[in-house]
Amino acid sequence: MKKMIGSRMYLVLVAIIGVLAIAGCSVPGGGTTPAPDTLTVVSTSPAASALGVAIVGTTITATFSKDVDPATMVAANFSVTQAPGAVVVPGAVTYDVPSKVATFTPTHNLAGGSTVYTATITTAVKDTAGTSLAAPKVWSFTTTSVGLGPLPVNLGTAGTFVLLAKTAINNIPTSVITGDVGLSPAAETYMTGFSETLALSGDYATAPQVTGFLYAADMMAPTPVKMVTAVADMLTAYTDAAGRTTPDHLNIYAGSLGGQTLSPGLYKWGTAVSMATDVTISGGASDVWIFQVTGAVTMAASTKVILVGGAQAKNIFWQVTGATTIGAASHMAGIILGQTTVTLGAGASLTGRALAQTQIVLSGNTVTQP
Repeated sequence: MKKMIGSRMYLVLVAIIGVLAIAGCSVPGGGTTPAPDTLTVVSTSPAASALGVAIVGTTITATFSKDVDPATMVAANFSVTQAPGAVVVPGAVTYDVPSKVATFTPTHNLAGGSTVYTATITTAVKDTAGTSLAAPKVWSFTTTSVGLGPLPVNLGTAGTFVLLAKTAINNIPTSVITGDVGLSPAAETYMTGFSETLALSGDYATAPQVTGFLYAADMMAPTPVKMVTAVADMLTAYTDAAGRTTPDHLNIYAGSLGGQTLSPGLYKWGTAVSMATDVTISGGASDVWIFQVTGAVTMAASTKVILVGGAQAKNIFWQVTGATTIGAASHMAGIILGQTTVTLGAGASLTGRALAQTQIVLSGNTVTQP
């Protein structure tokens, strides 16, 4: 009988210890059970104290340790201010579920001249279990000095895509794409040759040829709204680039750019532009080039756009009213804002973005976001 009572008391004691442990309380000889993981920001872009941040195409992002409740990722909880005076920067806040990344996209380009910006994420942001951010996340960064050439083109949320089109994206495998791919208003069925796998949530897809995610207008919420906004921003960027006046160079080289070196500036052609041989773009890391082309842009096979002097593809904008054709085994650099089709020949590569108002055609290409 005594043995039975002792056994029961032992079992009761074990049960009590288990309850205490689950509650995170101290237990004799057992220490304290760790509290559940807290919600934190594990990385930011730009990084804290970053210098020389580009004024064009820069979005402010935060990557979280856990899934965030999208309803809490709103402008009131993720804001950016500009010094001096902590002036509020207008912009849109979005949250990407698969990557756990929140993005603040400024409505306008950032100011140059080593301007300091401060980003703040409040504890009103919560994970999907309702746990608040462990502590406010506040970090600052400084922009680059102003470069030569025109003001850059603000891509808005279209700048989060390496490939973005309205009617179709057709790919002949195998391509290597680094960055997100988007299609709208066309449906996912018009995105061919990627071997997509739709996520269980239904709002994005993955593909072995894409280091990033694929989005289409007919996927589950919030993707349709995301895509409508991105396409609208693409059209706004195209209109901005096409509407720049007083070009520095008008119809230079009669549109035949092969063998030429192009300095920062606004270029305008009333005809098509061709590149029969390599073209050099020369300038500093903050310099800007805008090429307005009334007609098509055509690169011959095995030609290259070469960047020297620190020039960056993200600061080069090709606004093209006609088709853009990049020849087989050629290399293009810059942001292509195409009113019609963008076609990459077999084995061609692009460092930049292809933002097409009709379709994008790929054939075993390497496309890398700048």
